[in-house]
Amino acid sequence: MSALEGKLSTPKNQGNKEPTAEKVERVRREKVNHFRNKHKIYIQGTDLPEPMATFEQLGEEYKVHPKIMQNIEAAGFQTPTPIQMQAIPVMLHGRELLACAPTGSGKTLAFGIPVLAHLKQPMNKGFRALIISPTRELAGQTHRELVKLSEGIGFRIHMIHKAAEAAKKFGPKSSQKFDILVSTPNRLIYLLKQDPPAIDLTRVEWLVVDESDKLFEDGKTGFRDQLATIFLACTSHVVKRAMFSATFAHDVEQWCKLNLDNIISVSIGARNAAAETVEQELLFVGSETGKLLAMRDLVKKGFTPPVLVFVQSIERAKELFHELIYEGINVDVIHADRTQQQRDNVVHSFRAGKIWVLICTALLARGIDFKGVKMVINFDFPSSAVEYIHRIGRTGRAGLTGKAITFFTEDDKPLLRSIASLIQRAGCPVPGYIKHFRKLQSKQKKKLIKKPLEREHILTSPQFLRAKAKKKKRISQKVKKNAKEDKANNSQAQTAPEN
Repeated sequence: MSALEGKLSTPKNQGNKEPTAEKVERVRREKVNHFRNKHKIYIQGTDLPEPMATFEQLGEEYKVHPKIMQNIEAAGFQTPTPIQMQAIPVMLHGRELLACAPTGSGKTLAFGIPVLAHLKQPMNKGFRALIISPTRELAGQTHRELVKLSEGIGFRIHMIHKAAEAAKKFGPKSSQKFDILVSTPNRLIYLLKQDPPAIDLTRVEWLVVDESDKLFEDGKTGFRDQLATIFLACTSHVVKRAMFSATFAHDVEQWCKLNLDNIISVSIGARNAAAETVEQELLFVGSETGKLLAMRDLVKKGFTPPVLVFVQSIERAKELFHELIYEGINVDVIHADRTQQQRDNVVHSFRAGKIWVLICTALLARGIDFKGVKMVINFDFPSSAVEYIHRIGRTGRAGLTGKAITFFTEDDKPLLRSIASLIQRAGCPVPGYIKHFRKLQSKQKKKLIKKPLEREHILTSPQFLRAKAKKKKRISQKVKKNAKEDKANNSQAQTAPEN
């Protein structure tokens, strides 16, 4: 008898009559449905595996490797989260999956456990599992968690850091030394497009796509075509696929239903909803200048670090950093213009508590798990409800509570209503007048996502002072350059042989 059945044991039939098979089955279904409703697990598909109530069931019913069980316990995971309760059994039954659950709900463990359990032990067959993540930071985090989870079994888990180096590394024989590959799509595509391909994915048995709605986006930053190339490269007849994210658009769901085999769809709580563990606030600041005043006011009143601050572009991230660095707080910035080493150092310092406030673009809104982030500040209003969900999901993770403050100006009115609705559904108050704002049409929403609002520069000094500073900097650089050239010329003159 499963732990779930044990928890919800069948009552004895009155009159000592043996219950019929139909009655037993009906009672079992009712209890499974009750368990799912209690944990807000919503599932669609055919022949649905039962959810699990405890991690112990993994060893008892699914014969998961004892070392994995020890590693789960050593990591302090006591009870599975709702997404783990249902997604793990689905994948352990070898079913293809589309999974949607709030940020910070344990999705990495939800696919990590069944992938490792399916592979059983290391083999010299090459990559048998592939995990795709949209950013290098998230890929690195996934890699670390899989290494911890598989400790003591000997699985060789590889993450592609530099595609050119990987191309040399994955020769016909050397690639057989690995079992699991974690990568971003663009690095993998580089290897697949070599002639011949520099990596072999023909033995992949599990393909997991994390933050898959991001990977499906159209346009400049989308990965839809890349994902199709990766799918086609995984040619094994036994390959299974699983898609995980905190949000899903309707077209992603339709694509999965058309392209995946006998798929099961699992979602936790209301689809595309903001985390209820986060206290959310909308703050009207009037103008771009008002945002800086509001930030300084928060600093004056005192705050509990660590804090993440989101802006809409790299340029604005740099500008805000230069404004806040003089406020006497430990602040840094992370964005795509910084080198991978710089980004890694910033993430490490933030995790270690050396940085109190980290300014970032949407790059970090996806999946990065910073333990104990106390507050998220949306300095720039998010361009969509989905982006808002991912941003504020950096706090209030793993059962902890957090706070999210979102600044808005007159210019943000078109986007305000959809975000306000999310906040209200999460049980947080919103100004009453926002409900009367006109709803944006779908075309307008897509246009704003592709081309966000143009905003004034984040600068408090007057324009003539900025121009003066730039001129002074140029003169200083020119003087330094001339001095360097003079020094080099003098050096050459001194060392030149006499006639």
